[in-house]
Formats: sequence, structure tokens, C-alpha cells
Amino acid sequence: MIISVLNQKGGVGKTTLSIHIASTIALAGYSVLLIDADVQRSALDWAATRDKEPLFNVVGIPSSNIHKEVKMLEPKYDYIIIDGPPRVYDVAKAVIAASDYVVIPVQPSPYDVWSAEEIVNLINEVKTTLAPYKKIDAGFVINRKIANSVIGRDVTEALGKYPFPVLEASIHQRVAFTETAAQGSSAIEEDPDSIAGKEIKALVEEILSKINSKIAAA
Repeated sequence: MIISVLNQKGGVGKTTLSIHIASTIALAGYSVLLIDADVQRSALDWAATRDKEPLFNVVGIPSSNIHKEVKMLEPKYDYIIIDGPPRVYDVAKAVIAASDYVVIPVQPSPYDVWSAEEIVNLINEVKTTLAPYKKIDAGFVINRKIANSVIGRDVTEALGKYPFPVLEASIHQRVAFTETAAQGSSAIEEDPDSIAGKEIKALVEEILSKINSKIAAA
């Protein structure tokens, strides 16, 4: 099963979400591969800072052929998570074509709502060109939400005009995400019972339920 985290807008927290989704699934006992498809190599840099035994493998494939290369890797893993690039259209389209589910992180900002149309159009384009026979699902996740603010609700309502749902689980801006990243770790690995750990676990459970529902309906 291949899950990508993708948005054409930069700075929305794709790498942090990718690492935490991969960590959560790996901690549940599944074999996981995290693919860094961004030339900035943030996920690879994160892995390089880690002192402990890795929970999962991390490789870099910032290639417009990633949808073909992933086919050779897929049989070796239960889940493959792809940290997608911003603004690199050929690679982004290949990432979408490789995916079973696309997670679209959106910050609680009107700028993110406006830019969401770009990734929605890209997914729809791939569905009719690169992967016309594959069912690719997607969902928005409100990331870096500010506690006690109504703007997250406003963004959720604004995203309602797009064809993909907004996931119920959302991720707040928390120091734990930054602190654990500096150690090559994750909030859920360090403290699964923390608020940050519980938020990530809820998000992953919702994503996997969407994927399992799709499989059951196939």
C-alpha cells in the first residue's frame, strides 16, 4: 500500500507528516519504506541524524519515473510512504500515479486554501493520463493547527468546495514535532501517549480506515 504526502505549496509540513505516518505504521509492526522524493532531502537528513536503530528504511528517489521504480519496491514492504516535492510537476505527477492514497496537508491559512486548487487539479490530471485505470483517493489534513482558534474550522469549510474530503483528525502546532525531528526521531516514538502522539495516531488510523474501505469496496 502506497501513501504519499503531497502539496504543490511548500512549507506545509509534508516531511514531518511523512515521518510520523511512517513511524506510526512501523511501530504497529509493519514493514515500512519512506521515500524522499524531494531534492531538498529533508527526510534523508532526518534519518542521517538518528543514533538509534531505524524503525524503517529511508531512500531518495526524486525522479519523474518514481511510479515505475516503486513497483519494484512494493512487494518488499507492507507500506510505502512517499514524501513528495513542491513545485516539481513531473515528479509530483509520478508520485500521485504511484499512490493509493494522497494525503494533502493544508495549514490553517487562506493562502493554503487558495493554493489547494493546484494539487487537486494535478491529481485529477494524473487520474486521466498517467494512471487512468487506477483508483487514487485523497484527503486534506489540517496541519499546524493553532489551538483555541476558529481559523481551522473556517479552513475546513473553505476546503469543502474541492472534491476530496477533509479528514476529521487534525494536527496542531506542537514543540514535540520540532524537538524530536532534531534527534532523528518522532513524537509518537518518544511518547505515544503525548497529545502529539495521540494526534498522529488518530490521523494514521483514519487514513488506514479510508484505504481499507476502498479495498473492501473494490
